Formats: sequence, C-alpha cells, structure tokens
Amino acid sequence: MSRVTILDYGVGNLRSVARAIEVAGGEPVLAETAFVARSADRLLIPGVGAFQSCVDGMRSHGFDDVAREIVAAGRPVLGICVGMQMLFEASEEFGEHAGLGLLPGRVRAIPRQDDDGTRRKVPHIGWSRLLAPATARGDTGTLLEGHVGHADVYFVHSFAADPAEPGDRLADALYAGARISAAVARGNLTGVQFHPEKSGPSGLAMIRRFLDF
Repeated sequence: MSRVTILDYGVGNLRSVARAIEVAGGEPVLAETAFVARSADRLLIPGVGAFQSCVDGMRSHGFDDVAREIVAAGRPVLGICVGMQMLFEASEEFGEHAGLGLLPGRVRAIPRQDDDGTRRKVPHIGWSRLLAPATARGDTGTLLEGHVGHADVYFVHSFAADPAEPGDRLADALYAGARISAAVARGNLTGVQFHPEKSGPSGLAMIRRFLDF
C-alpha cells in the first residue's frame, strides 16, 4: 500500500485529506515532526487560511527544510491550496511574505474587478473547469492526466499563484473572467490550487495517480 506523509503543522483540518487518501487506496501518515516527515515516500503539503500563518507553521516545525530536501531527492511532493502557494518565492497577501522558493513566481490577489470595471466577487468559492494554459504543455504523465479540459474541481481562495516560468503551469481555471493558475508542475513537484479531496471522482482519480508516482 502506498504511503502519503501529510505535514501536520497545526493549520486546517487534515481529516478530509487523509480520508480521501484512504478511499483512493493509500495509507495516510500524519507527520508532526521533521524527523517523521523526512522518511516520506510521498509528501503532501496542505494549507488553509493565510499564507504567512501557514509558512510560519511550516518553519516552526522545520518542514520548510524537509520539503526542500524531499524535492531535491526526487520523491513526489504535492501542495494543496495554500500548500501550492507556499511553493513559490513570495506572496502579496497582507504584505510581502517569503515562501519556500521551490518554484519561481509570486502569489497575488484575485482582481476584484475586471478590465471593464465589472466587480468580481472574492473569494472564489465553488466549482470551475480545468483548462489548458496558454503554454499548452499537456497533462500526460502528470497528476491531472486526462482531466485538463474535462474536469470541474472545487476551489476556495482569494489569492492565486502567478508562476514566473510559463512551462510550470499545468492547468488554469476561469473565475468570472479572471484566468487563474489552477495547477503547476515541475519534475516531482506538483501544486494544485483546488481541493482534490473535495472534487469528487476526478479529485480521487488525481490522488490515485499520486499514489502511483
């Protein structure tokens, strides 16, 4: 049975993520210490709430260094929601805050109005379709294989990553006219802005693929 180590740094409810891994046929392991996390075959970085509080929680547990070590070792790593945002260099949420720096780019607020002045409701809460990014890198061999352009997934967020390297964009989504980076991938590292554990059969299929990485 494939094991997934979930970083438990005191932010958010991890039960739904752990349960989804079980339903997908995997074994979730909650890691509260860097010692436990370092032995991960596959690492999942969750995140709920404000960017800075999540980063502070990661650093206080030594998980920031662990994440870098596991990525460098070539083992699969998945960041979900703020867990995806923390993969980047910085966030503009409530000021300027440094991220883990595993991917180049910044986290920016979803614009509250469109170019024509139409107001946009923020946060983005609900289901949106995964779309191919302008780079059209394709989803073959990734967590999202077969889902880009077809699957609707569940989002809850007010900020979104803006990757500096177009090739890191795996999927986008449209929210009230705004194009949002929905997923990124580079090598063994994947981040999804949406919640696969709340995205029905499509989300479970993505988690099953992560178990096979």
